[in-house]
Formats: sequence, C-alpha cells, structure tokens
Amino acid sequence: MVSKPWSSLSTIRVRLTAALAVALLPVLALGALQAAIGFQHQARELRQNLGFAAERSAAVARARMESADILLQTLAPGAVGYQCAQRLSEVTERIPGYLNLIRFDRQGRVVCSARTVRADPDRASRPWFRQLAEGGELTFTRDSGTSYAPEPAVLAAARAAGPDGAFDGAVVAAISLASLQPKVNDPSLPRGAEVGLTGTSGRYMTTTDASAFPELPQGWRARVQAKGSLVWSGKDAQGRRRIFSAAPVVGDQVYVVLSAPAPGLLSWARLNPLSGIALPLLTFLLALVAVSLMAERVVVRWIVYLQRIAALYARGRLSVRPVQAEQMPPEIRELAETLEDMADAIVGRDASLRDSLAQKDELMREIHHRVKNNLQVISSLLNMQQRSLTDPAARSAMSDTRQRITALALIYRALYQGPDLKRVDLRPFLEELTAQLVSGEMMHGHAVRTELKVEPLVIDPDRLAPLALFAVEAITNAQKHAFAGRGGFLRVNFTVRGAEAELEISDDGAATEGDLARSGVGRTLMTAFARQLRGRTEFGRNADGGITARLIFPTPSAAEAPALRGNQAAA
Repeated sequence: MVSKPWSSLSTIRVRLTAALAVALLPVLALGALQAAIGFQHQARELRQNLGFAAERSAAVARARMESADILLQTLAPGAVGYQCAQRLSEVTERIPGYLNLIRFDRQGRVVCSARTVRADPDRASRPWFRQLAEGGELTFTRDSGTSYAPEPAVLAAARAAGPDGAFDGAVVAAISLASLQPKVNDPSLPRGAEVGLTGTSGRYMTTTDASAFPELPQGWRARVQAKGSLVWSGKDAQGRRRIFSAAPVVGDQVYVVLSAPAPGLLSWARLNPLSGIALPLLTFLLALVAVSLMAERVVVRWIVYLQRIAALYARGRLSVRPVQAEQMPPEIRELAETLEDMADAIVGRDASLRDSLAQKDELMREIHHRVKNNLQVISSLLNMQQRSLTDPAARSAMSDTRQRITALALIYRALYQGPDLKRVDLRPFLEELTAQLVSGEMMHGHAVRTELKVEPLVIDPDRLAPLALFAVEAITNAQKHAFAGRGGFLRVNFTVRGAEAELEISDDGAATEGDLARSGVGRTLMTAFARQLRGRTEFGRNADGGITARLIFPTPSAAEAPALRGNQAAA
C-alpha cells in the first residue's frame, strides 16, 4: 500500500510532540519576548558605545594634530641656516608618526627638509599656503597639491614670521595617516571592531580590514558635521551585518570610521546563557525530546514491529507469529493477537481457495479435452464426407475446412496438456501444426520438406487462434499452387523484434505475377486474421521463386488479451 505524502505528519510521535509543543509555547514565547527586549537594549548600547568610541578616537587624533602645532611653532625660528636639514631629519626620526618636516620661504620654495620634496611651482598659490600668508597661524590639509611623504599623510603647516612679524614662509609636518588611525586593540572599541580613515570624497584612505567597510551613506558628511558623529547599521563589503560610526579628525577633510559586528540573537544568547531565551528553550527542547523518546519506546517501535509482521503476511509467510507480543502495552498486544487470528483465517481460506482452484483447473482441462474431441469428431466426419465427393472443388473446400478445424483442435489439446491453461508455447505448437498439415497432404507421393525456425514465445489462446488459422491458409495455398504435382520446400520462420512479431511462410514454387495478384478466399481470410491481431499481411516473391506470406502484428502481452477478444467478437 502506498502511503500518502502527508502521512508522516500525522504519526503518533508527531502528534504527541505537537501537543506538548502547544502546551509549552506560552513559556517559550515569554522567554523569547524577554530575549528580544534584552537584545534590543544591548544593540542600543552597542550603537551608543560605538559612537562614543568614534568620538574618542577622533579626539585622540585631534590631540596628536594639536601637538603638531606646538612642534611646528617650536621649530619655526630655528628651521633655517646651516645644518637645518639635519636637525629636521633628527626630529623626524625621534618622533613617531612624522614622515617629513619641511621649511618653505615666502615664495613657497624649499629652504630645507628632512626628506626630499617634489617640486611644486604652484605651491605659493595653494589654499593652505595662502591661508598662512594671509595671517593664519596653523592649518591642516589632505589636499596639498603634491606628495610630501612616501605614504598617505596629513599636512600640518604653521606660519613662520620674520623679526618684524611679517610672513616669512611656513614650517610643514607630514603626519602619517596610519598614526592617526586608532588601534583595534584599544579596550574602548567593541570586540571585532575595524578602523578606517576616509576623506571628503568618501573613499577610504586606510583601513585595518577593507572588507569590513561599506560605501558611506548619502549625506554622511553633513550629518557628521551637524551632530559631531554619525552611527548607522548596514552590510559590509562581504554582506555581513555590522554597525558603523564616523567622526571628524581633521576639520572636514579626514574622518575616522569604526566598523563593529552587529549583535545577533544567537551571539546575545551565548553572552547571556542564563537569561532570556536560553533556559526556556532548553526546557522546551528537553520536553520534546522526552516525549519523542517515550513515543518511540512505548508505541512506535511496536507498531513498526507489527508492520514488519504484516509485510511478511502480505508476502505469504503466514506461519510467522508476533512472539514479542507479551512485552507490548495491552492495547497494542490486542492488535497483535488480532493480526495472528487474521493470519490463521487467511491460511484456512487459502487452503479452501487452492482446492477450489485445483477443481476449476481440472474442470477446464476436461472442457478443453472434450472440445478437442468434438472437433476431432467433426474433422473425421468431414474427412468421410470428403471421400464420398467426386467434385474436385468440393473436395478441396472440404479439405480446407477440415484443416482449419484440425488447427483449432490442436489449440485445445495444447491447452489441456500444457502446464498453464491460459498460455501456449508457440514453438512446439507450430512444429506440430506444420507436421500435421504437410503429412496430411503428401501430394500423391511427392514429399514436402520443411524447415522451421521459431523463436520462443508464450501466447494466449485468443491470439493463437487467428495466428494458427493464418498458418493453415498460407500452408494450404502453398500445397495447392506451389507443391501440386511435384512437392517442394516449405520454410516457416517466426521472429520477435521488440514491439512486433512476424510469422513468415515461404515456398519454392514458380510464382507468377498473377499468383501475387490473386485474391481468393484464402487471402481474404488471412487479411481478416491479421486484422484480429491488429497487424498486417504482406505477400511477395522470394529468392527461391516462390511466394512468401508474412503476418506482422504487435508482440502479445497478457494485458492486451481482453481487447483482442473484443476485436474477435466484432469480427
């Protein structure tokens, strides 16, 4: 029996588990509500802490920039004269984070520097230089117009004045962006945080992990300038949920961006194992496991055992008994006893059915035997009648009729003598039928040699009758027209080619075009027999000069026998 697709959802185990799940659902829902409230509270705290961390990191970076102001103001008066470059180089090496120190004159030309500086003919017209020339004391910029250091840097420039207080150039420090970037091991940063610096364009200048940062949101600079910092959540370059914060480091030119993993419910539960959803969920799961195990132990395994017993009964092994029934619960033990009683009843009924079937087989064999005897009696009467006739045409017609009856009698004899009342082996049947037809008409002493090649096929009587009558007509025609007065060679071949079977009967007579075109009673009957088999006939001259008659029809199968009987009744 085929189970329905949804049968697995209505088992005892599933029903008991579902009932317990419904009973415990309010407890689980309360725990989930508490967990959600705690999770949201933690997420708010994380966002606040990340915003504060960004502001602290920016404040530290700004403090470093302000210290650069003091350094530059200190160096400005002495950053000229003999060994100026050596003194600036020593300062650069001693103070970490400074990539280059440079002294420019009022025209923007390099007076001395710790490292080589690229030429910039437009330096005096750069905004940062003009700001100092117009009275500004200190300025910071990322857009310096040319590179003043071997790696990304922020330019801090202080105004240099002469003895009369007039503008006398600038002292510039190239501060490494990496030195302004907070360290990820800073205890003030959330766990798993990554740090980056970006400019006004929103393009990251340096990061600890580029994959942890997304594109900055629309209008981020305005929101940072308005609120002092910005916190938002989104996905990073790898699609992970994270929380981000940004704060200004150098005016509106450099910003620090922090990225931290967004808290998930599972991570929150892992950090809070004894609160929220953990204990309710654990209780819920333990209860479901307990019910499932008990259902398996007390009910399901015995049902499966009885199912195996029933499967053995279905295969005919009715002597098997459920010997473990004593260990079952009383309700299931009663079911096992019912199965055992059913098996005993089936054994008795099968014995009665086998006896009835044996009697029916004997009766059918007796019927086939009597039908065969009656057909033989009719054949003998026709033979006696044939001998008394003097008209050759009448004798020939009587002989044809007798041969057809002989073929039908042979079918019934094969049925009652064979092991199966519904099937006949075609090979011995065709051999015996051909032998009877040829030996019955020896053509006045002229022998007919035969050759049979029959592939094995078991066929039902409904198909065997038109097949046998087709063979009778074909062999009879060969005897009348090909072997008359001389004998000859008769070839009978039967082959099975997959979905089609073919019966081929050939003679070696001297056939003419008129013989091929002849349409008599035999040809008409052969066409009718082929139609009963849902097949077709073909007639043609063979290599021996005689005629070959072919019957081609669908390969028989037991399922098609009822349809064939309907066709025969209609014919």
